Formats: sequence, structure tokens, C-alpha cells
Amino acid sequence: MKRLGSFFATLLTVTGMVAQTDIKAIDVHSHIVTDEYLKYLAANDALMEDGYPLPSWNESSHLAFMDSAGIERSVLTLSSPQPWFGNLDDSRKVIRSVNEMMAETKRNPPDRFLWCAALPQPDIEASVDEALYALDTLGADGIKLATNVDGVYLGDPIYDPLMKVLDERSAVVILHPVKPRPVNDSTFTGGPIFVYEYPAETTRAVLNMVAHNVMTRYPDIKVVVPHAGSFMPYAVPRLKSGYPLLLKQGLTEPIEIEGNLAKLYYDLAGGPSAQAVKMLLTITTPDHIMFGTDYPFVPTPILEKVVAKVKNEIIRDPELSQHAEDVFRNNAMKLFKIEK
Repeated sequence: MKRLGSFFATLLTVTGMVAQTDIKAIDVHSHIVTDEYLKYLAANDALMEDGYPLPSWNESSHLAFMDSAGIERSVLTLSSPQPWFGNLDDSRKVIRSVNEMMAETKRNPPDRFLWCAALPQPDIEASVDEALYALDTLGADGIKLATNVDGVYLGDPIYDPLMKVLDERSAVVILHPVKPRPVNDSTFTGGPIFVYEYPAETTRAVLNMVAHNVMTRYPDIKVVVPHAGSFMPYAVPRLKSGYPLLLKQGLTEPIEIEGNLAKLYYDLAGGPSAQAVKMLLTITTPDHIMFGTDYPFVPTPILEKVVAKVKNEIIRDPELSQHAEDVFRNNAMKLFKIEK
């Protein structure tokens, strides 16, 4: 009888959630690819920087995808490569054009897009200026930071003036990986870097931020880690187990590991699945996990199937079904202060 009761309880949970397959999702990980950005990359021979061709993008196609996939709102950011080739004026000009395009896109169909501003990293003074303009004048919903530029990683004290400004404005900060320096181009993963280098790069940057107590020193910044947490579910236990030894040997300053980790959010772009959510739940809580697609870097017909599959998986999973509405919608609504 106990087994039968358990079976019917599970059946009720699953069937009760079927109606929620029409959850209108919030996509916190999508990208804009502007003509100005592509021209600048082409002029600097960087179109294949990541070992994969950049897709085209336009507002109408993005909206059509959102409608077909049951996505109510999408958060736009600039992806990789970072438009920095040593000329600050050129980089600032391209970054500004992208930010203004995102601001205009948000205005055109109200309540469909949000956006997080790109910055002219690694120049900190210019990045502070652009962050203030984007947040205070253009109305950006947050900031996107590249994990490193010219080998200077997030967490480095050089970023502290920028972090102070973002903390004062309680900014949402979305991270995105870029190509690390150096990388072994003779290996397979040195070509299409999204396969391995993206998650490795993200994890490297986040651990550096944790090691420098960025999230606890700037507690009002909300940091979103992309691509299903990258390698964080593997790295966090290793950090926790090795930290006492590192501290005893004088190889690290004191780290507030739990306090820093508690400030991190995670999106599911790049491989969303019920299994990915369960892995993330080993290092975070259900209210810090959000849906993401990585549009338009995956062909639309494939991405539509991926979205339908992950919705189906999570909604019908006895362990995760209770969190489905939060993961696909509510958590992002709270983070970005979206009014229902």
C-alpha cells in the first residue's frame, strides 16, 4: 500500500503540473549581434575568434522565436568576442552603439526585452563611465562583464572602482566567457571554445571573484553565472575541501566561501536539463536558478526543441516540478524587479 500511495502521489504531482507546460518563461541569457559590432570584428580579423561563426540577429526573428518557444521576455547581452583590440576610442564607440541598440530594442515592443549593458573592458575608468550612462541614462536592466580581457580577470583588485559603482546601484551583473589568453589552438577545444573553454573560463573567473571576496565586499551586486553554472558544481567541493589547507600554508587570504556563493545566480543556457538543475542544487538553492536559451547561437528549430524538452523534463520531474514556475519565470522576475 505504501508503494501504491507513493505511486499515486507522484502521478498526481506529474499530472497536476502538465497544465504548466505553457509557462511563459523569462530568458535571462540571449544575445544581440549588431552590424556595427560585426564590422568592427571583421576589421580586426576577429570574426572567428571563438572558432565558430557569429550568427545574424534581428528583432523580428527574435520575437518570432520567443513566441514559438513560449518566452515572454528575453534579456539581451553582448556575447563574445569582447570588442577590444587595444584602441579605447574605437572600443567605446562600438560598445556605445550596441548599448543604444539594445535600449531601442527594449522600447520598440514594450515588455518583451530587457538588456544588460556591455562595457569597454579592460579600461576601468571608461567602463565606469559607460556603466553610469547605461544604467542612469539609457535605462539598462543590468551590466554584462566579460570574464577576462587581456588576461585581467574579474576579481582582480583593478576592478574594485567599477564594482563599487555597481554595488551602489544594486546592479545585476551577467557574466559571459571569452577566449582565455593563452589557449592551445592545436587542440580541438582551442578551436570551438564553447565546448570546453567557455565553462572553464567562467569557472576560473568566478573562483577568482570568490577568492577576492567580491560578492561579500560588494553585497548588493547580484552576479549571474552562465551556462548551467559551468564547472562550478565540480569546483565548489574542491575549493571547500582544499581551502583549510591553503589557508594553513599561507597560500590564500581568508575567503568567505559560503557568503560569496550565496550571492551567485545561475542560468541554464548552453545545455539546459533536469540533470543540470539537480547538479546546481548541490551548490545553490532553487530560487537562484533561472532559464536561458543562448539565442541566436543555436539554430532556431533546434532551440525550439531544446526549450520544449527542458520544460517537459523539469515539469514532470517529481523532485523539480515544485520549482518549475520559479526556474522558468519567478526567479528572474524577482531578480530584475519585473512587475507582473
